[in-house]
Amino acid sequence: MLHLELTPHHWSLISVLVATLLAHFLSRLALTRMARIAANTSNVWDDVLLESARRPLPVLIWLSGALFAAYLHYDGHQQAVPVWVGHVRTLSLTLCVAWFFFVLIRKGAEGVTARQAELGQEVDRTTVEGISKIARITVVVLTGLVSIESLGFSISGVLAFGGIGGIAIGFAAKDFLANLLGGLMLHLDRPFRLGETIRSPDKQLEGQVEYIGWRQTALRSRNMDMIYVPNSIFNSIVLVNLSRRSHRRIEETIGLRYADLPKVATICDEVRAMLQGRDDIDTSRELIVAFNTYSESSLDLTVQAFTFATGGAEFGAAKQSILLMVAAIVARNGADFAFPTRTLHIADGNPVLD
Repeated sequence: MLHLELTPHHWSLISVLVATLLAHFLSRLALTRMARIAANTSNVWDDVLLESARRPLPVLIWLSGALFAAYLHYDGHQQAVPVWVGHVRTLSLTLCVAWFFFVLIRKGAEGVTARQAELGQEVDRTTVEGISKIARITVVVLTGLVSIESLGFSISGVLAFGGIGGIAIGFAAKDFLANLLGGLMLHLDRPFRLGETIRSPDKQLEGQVEYIGWRQTALRSRNMDMIYVPNSIFNSIVLVNLSRRSHRRIEETIGLRYADLPKVATICDEVRAMLQGRDDIDTSRELIVAFNTYSESSLDLTVQAFTFATGGAEFGAAKQSILLMVAAIVARNGADFAFPTRTLHIADGNPVLD
């Protein structure tokens, strides 16, 4: 019969195991109860904090228990604790903390965006996602540096090597780095946001922004095609943000007959008064209704005004209404629109065409 005698050393290891199990159980119980309480609050960050700690915390508890048991094992056998145990302890703690902050940043960005949308507030997804990406990259870089230091390597030596290797990598991946820098500048300068419509006269590029990544930006064209633009392009082109314009200009040339010359001044005054009386016209900006020039077959009137309508359908409806009212004013004054004409003069029986 096999007789197993438990030494104090064994009881110490069993105690560590039981304590780890108890800590794991209590942590899950505490997180569950706090999650129920947080669900009844309007604050987003309490839910985000609990959700971010749900997975890293148990892993950290079990790693701490295992490392503590390793220390007891070597101490019980009166052996020096290997160096790698200390490295594993520092590395595991660093990775768990980085895991927590990485999830916290991602969940926080999602929670803030969802909360603003729920409250009916304007959601600046571009800014939120940009800050989130920059913060996560910072966490990754810091985690890498701390991990390298915990493994016994010199950070200064690694940075010096990276400076030399960065030159070679820069030549090999200059396009990728240019796109990465372009993406960073888009998130910092914010020349456009998700959902806005942009246009570049330099590249004959136009579309609605659907995605802003670190390497490329996706646009949806008017024909519903998806256009993928490298971010480095935006550093060297003229960009027009159509969604941020405050007005749209109506600019038309109205041609009247030469026979209507005595009525031109009256028509101009009535058209000007009509525009000044409309709520969708910004009268504080330049408004022009004037006789402009003598054309070959018409007396040309210039009509320029700024409308508050910025959307395509809204602007089209406003412009149509204005043009129909101009036509009514012309008809009411007994005038008419001109069309190309030629006058034939007959002198001495020989036709002459002007």
